[in-house]
Amino acid sequence: MKLNDQKLCALGLAVIQVEAQAISGLAAQVDDKFVQACKLMFHCKGRVVVTGMGKSGHIAGKIAATLASTGTPAFFVHPGEASHGDLGMITPHDVVMALSNSGETSEVLTILPIIKRLNVPLIAITGNPESTLAKFATTFINVAVEQEACPLGLAPTSSTTAALVMGDALAVSLLEARGFTRDDFALSHPGGNLGRRLLLRVSDIMHVGNDLPCVSESALISDALLEMTEKKLGMTAVVDSYNHVIGVFTDGDLRRMLARNLDFRQTAITEAMTADCTVISADILAAEAMQIMEQKKINALIVVDEQQCPVGALNMHDLLKAGIV
Repeated sequence: MKLNDQKLCALGLAVIQVEAQAISGLAAQVDDKFVQACKLMFHCKGRVVVTGMGKSGHIAGKIAATLASTGTPAFFVHPGEASHGDLGMITPHDVVMALSNSGETSEVLTILPIIKRLNVPLIAITGNPESTLAKFATTFINVAVEQEACPLGLAPTSSTTAALVMGDALAVSLLEARGFTRDDFALSHPGGNLGRRLLLRVSDIMHVGNDLPCVSESALISDALLEMTEKKLGMTAVVDSYNHVIGVFTDGDLRRMLARNLDFRQTAITEAMTADCTVISADILAAEAMQIMEQKKINALIVVDEQQCPVGALNMHDLLKAGIV
């Protein structure tokens, strides 16, 4: 069969339209049963055990991961393996969430009597309100769709998308209800770029001690240039007799100084520095420091303590090296 570009685009758009319609239809299902499901998970003393078979199992795994990363302890149990020992993972303190579009998946139905014996609340996410699973559940959420995006009406497409979206709705609702913060989220995501942006603080990457460029207010411009050259940060802090930061001298200040024809061997640094410069504290996130640099259109920052004394310095290259940018 010869591929037709226009037909491929048309088919792709048709799938998106069908699935978008399926998602929009979910709004009516955010009702009392949705609220009950949220409350069961919110008050759960153990963990939310999510299960499902086949494509529903893949969606269940993602929902479990989303719940766990947003403040609701959860994990996935394969219903087939559950009948061969993994049911031991479920305790009386848990809540079970079962996904099955038909509500009649045999592997899921097999474990229902054990869940009932444990007196564990059961949340069903199904496309069939009259199914065995829906009737057995403590509460169920109807995620029925008018049609699958698959032209054969066979491959789970719209139905799995609807279940996934409903799982996200539950997870985010619980996140808000728990008062889950950015810091809480960071603790669950320490790796990769996301973790670095949410966990890395200025104190972790700033230059300190002998690597911190700093000159006194009595220094000449030539002294500041030597300090900048030695410390290689493209700037230096300028401090008064109390070691308080009163300004910064940067590459930009150097260019402006040259335009004014100042004698760098005789002119005091206070004549060329930028006074009342932007400073930051060591405990803010490195990502926040990057935002400040972008807003102020600067490439470096002095880090100060509560007394406005310099304790560190960093520039855009440090943020690039740390993977923040």
